Amino acid sequence: MANETSDLIDNIYQKEDFDHSIHKSGKYQEIRKSPKAKYQVFDEVEFTRGREVLGNLIVHGMVSSGGTDVDWLVEHKGGFVILEFKGFHNDKINIPKGQMIAYETLHEKLNQATRCYLYIIGCDDIDFSDPDSIVWVFEMKQWKRKIIPKNTTDIFNNDSNRQNKFIIYREYMEEISVEDLRKIMDSHWKEFELMSSSK
Repeated sequence: MANETSDLIDNIYQKEDFDHSIHKSGKYQEIRKSPKAKYQVFDEVEFTRGREVLGNLIVHGMVSSGGTDVDWLVEHKGGFVILEFKGFHNDKINIPKGQMIAYETLHEKLNQATRCYLYIIGCDDIDFSDPDSIVWVFEMKQWKRKIIPKNTTDIFNNDSNRQNKFIIYREYMEEISVEDLRKIMDSHWKEFELMSSSK
C-alpha cells in the first residue's frame, strides 16, 4: 500500500514528464521537447490590454473598418522574414484578398531594395514546443509563380460563388516539421549576415 501511494504521488508530481509521453504498443515513448522559448510574454495581462486599447481606435460610426495584422516580421541586417499563420479548416486555409495583395506588394518592394522571404504557414492545433510537430508552408515566390492555385471558390463545394478570399488547400503546401521551419529561419538569418558583411 505504501508503494502504491508513493507511485501515485510520484505520478502527480512528475506529471510534466508523464504528459510528454505517448502510449504506443504498451510502451511509453518520449516526445522531444524544444529548449525554452527564446522570447516569452512576461505580462500577459499587459499584452492583452495593449491589443484591446489598439482595438478601440476604430469605432462605430467611422467609415474605416478593422484590419488584419502581420503575425511575425523578423528584420536582421536589412533582410526580412515574414511569417503568416493560418489555421486549417477542412484541409484548407483562407487568406483575405486584401491581405494577400498587401503581402504580395510588401514582398515585391522589399525584394527590390534588399532580401525578403514571406511564408504562409498552415497549421492544425499543434504544440510548437514539439520540434516534430507538423506544419504546411509555401513561400511568396511559389504564389507569384502560380505553383499555388489562386482559388476564390471552393472546388470541393457546390457553391460556385466567388469569395473575397483565397482558398488554399493543404495538398498544395509543403509538409515540414517545426524543427525544419526553425532551420529555414536560421538559414535566412545567416544569409542576411553574409549579405551585410559583403557590403
